[in-house]
Amino acid sequence: MKPRIWIEMKLYPDELARLKSHADVVENGTLENLPDSDVAVIGASQVDAAFIDRAGPRLKMAIRHGIGFNNVDVPTASARGVLTANTPDGPTESTAEHAVALMLAMTKRVVKADRMLRQKQPWTRDDLRGLEVRDHLLGVVGYGRIGRRVTEICALGLKMKVIVYDPYVSGGTRLPEGVRMTSRLDEVLSQADVVTIHIPLSQSTRHLIGERELKLMKPDAYLVNASRGPVVDEAALIRVLQDGHLAGAGLDVFEIEPPEADNPLLQMDNVVATPHTAGNTSQASQRSSQGVVDQILQLLAGEKPSFLLDPDAWPGRAKK
Repeated sequence: MKPRIWIEMKLYPDELARLKSHADVVENGTLENLPDSDVAVIGASQVDAAFIDRAGPRLKMAIRHGIGFNNVDVPTASARGVLTANTPDGPTESTAEHAVALMLAMTKRVVKADRMLRQKQPWTRDDLRGLEVRDHLLGVVGYGRIGRRVTEICALGLKMKVIVYDPYVSGGTRLPEGVRMTSRLDEVLSQADVVTIHIPLSQSTRHLIGERELKLMKPDAYLVNASRGPVVDEAALIRVLQDGHLAGAGLDVFEIEPPEADNPLLQMDNVVATPHTAGNTSQASQRSSQGVVDQILQLLAGEKPSFLLDPDAWPGRAKK
């Protein structure tokens, strides 16, 4: 009997065909057709005790099609013998480029200028005066795959100075020219002209950037968040922007998604907002699908999947 693979989002066609040659695939997965699955490929579903119970004892791995895994209860899954994984290489380039695009859209007044032109609003040069980012200081919070790529683009391409904060990265890490690392988040916030956030959401990072942290930033600084909405205290960000303390914010993520239509952030001229689409490119989708299928085939071959969220959980139920 072929293993049963449950997926709740579309895989890239070539990768779906590759998976189907090795397993029975349940497309358009729902909680009703989840039971008796060997692997669950998840998008937005919460992987918790209830999810694992519903899947049943055959479930060996839950794998996230993407990099974020705040909807996966890793300790509970590991305790139950269920492996968890993600595809961290999938959306790296797309998300990094999107973060840089948000920064440039803000500093160049792109969205405001487009809106005023289309609506035939009168404007002055002062209304749309932008900023050259070259030689300005970028603060990068989180130096994982995406943070590193943003750093490369901005330091080597845009010739920005860059300061990096990541408590989980060794101080001896080799950095590109013009980049330095600090062990103090406050130093990044107080010195940077643009702060961009690239960290996962966890109990320790929820509201990591609160009112105190936002007020440490320079009054003419910009904030970019293309990680997870709750990393930033959204109510505090609204207050700080309304008070005129920050020059603007570029946001791909919100505390509640999609944001309510009356969310004040969506009414502000100095906020550039996108609906959590930073990783939404055909290339990212293909890489994520490839990462999903590669790891499932590794599991089926008795090999340790490449990107386990808890490597110590191996082999778990897969031992059977």
